[in-house]
Amino acid sequence: MSELYEKSLGELHDLLVKKEVSSMELTKDMIQRIKKVEPFVDAFLNIAEEEALQQAKKADEEGITEQEILKGLPIGIKDNIVTKNIKTTAGSKILDNFNPIIDATVVEKLKQVGMITVGKLNMDEFAMGGSGESSAFKVTKNAWNQNRVAGGSSAGSAVAVAAGEIPVSLGSDTGGSIRQPAAFNGIVGMKPTYGRVSRNGLIAFASSMDQIGPLTRSVKDNAFVLKAICGYDPKDATSAQRDVPDFTATLNDGIKNMKIALPREYLSEGIQSGVKNVIVKAVETLKTLGAIVEEVSLPHSKYGVATYYIIASSEASSNLQRFDGIRYGYRTEDFHNLEDIYVKSRSAGFGEEVKRRIMLGMFSLSAGFYDAYFNKAGQVRTLICEDFQKVFKYYDVIIGPTAPTVAYKIGKNINDPITMYLGDVLTIPVNLAGLPGMSIPAGLSEDLPVGLQIIGNHWEEQKMYKIAQSFEDATNFSSMKPQILGGKIK
Repeated sequence: MSELYEKSLGELHDLLVKKEVSSMELTKDMIQRIKKVEPFVDAFLNIAEEEALQQAKKADEEGITEQEILKGLPIGIKDNIVTKNIKTTAGSKILDNFNPIIDATVVEKLKQVGMITVGKLNMDEFAMGGSGESSAFKVTKNAWNQNRVAGGSSAGSAVAVAAGEIPVSLGSDTGGSIRQPAAFNGIVGMKPTYGRVSRNGLIAFASSMDQIGPLTRSVKDNAFVLKAICGYDPKDATSAQRDVPDFTATLNDGIKNMKIALPREYLSEGIQSGVKNVIVKAVETLKTLGAIVEEVSLPHSKYGVATYYIIASSEASSNLQRFDGIRYGYRTEDFHNLEDIYVKSRSAGFGEEVKRRIMLGMFSLSAGFYDAYFNKAGQVRTLICEDFQKVFKYYDVIIGPTAPTVAYKIGKNINDPITMYLGDVLTIPVNLAGLPGMSIPAGLSEDLPVGLQIIGNHWEEQKMYKIAQSFEDATNFSSMKPQILGGKIK
């Protein structure tokens, strides 16, 4: 019999319903696993052991029925999603003492279905980073090779799942921050349509692109959790009043005659040959399953990175004004007047990457440069959106690699922000257009995972899950495990 930490949500649910294991036993087992693995991967910022055991005890006392799929199951939460009475830092020194008095809407929804919050997960500071190296507290290591980056910004969210510390986590995705670390760690990561999941309680980076989503080891597990966190929220002005479908209902319908677009730009210069080979093989697999795959063009996608960093940095510079050392968060002790508090608190409280993006955003919004940069970026964003819609007139989904490379060595790009930014070239356009995107394991290159990105039209996550499930069933990639998941620590 495999260990509890190797089982899917469905398998764990069956054990709970049959009372072969209690939620309390499962939660204790997961916490023990976290404590064993953490010295090697640094995925968690804190473990909410007391809170988790209280929730587990309540689930056991109430009982768990066959219909309550997620009740009594543990989950980890990215540290930019606020959790009542559990410290939330967004990976930043400036919030090192922030203890929220409310739960984010997604956390409330998870509690409503009986899931157990076991702790908060490490991340690039304020979700600004693509490697897991810009947290103020620790560097999260890749689950497959601890000398490699975890990906970011949802570094801890991906690694904790890939390393078997927890079966599911929540992350946030502004320009690829769920999908890229999912790809680097060989798991499933979903960024839903913008507005599908409430952003209330998510510490904002770029408000027009931020979106919360689940990371899991299987497609079906991912679909279960997405359904639980979706739905209209009057507390979020960008939340959409859309029905929430059962994302698992059509998983096994097959993909015969579905039309899939493969943009030529997604396999062009800059994509590692090993990554390209994996994606080409994935395309052939989809064809054998009956899908029709054809080459298309997304001509404005090459401007995505530049457009994104102008818009996202501009929004970040506005959102981060609230962290001033006055109302909450870090405050310098070396001050003589109010200006000192502002300047010295923010200078010491924010890391280099955050300060870099604040400065870029302030410049883009400044008098004399607004039209040349921010306004122009908005116009290009419209062209990128139009490119996608032209393709979706004729195709069900778009596919390609999630990231242009496999996980690189820790420290390799940390002092080269331009190279780091280009790592999101394939994921950023999805956020600019507000589309749903997901990454699923597609194979290995250099003994490291490669992710296949599936992009859907607005509100069409069901199609994406159906294709992902068919691919998962036809391959063994989702069952490939890093050494650390098998309990054999390097």
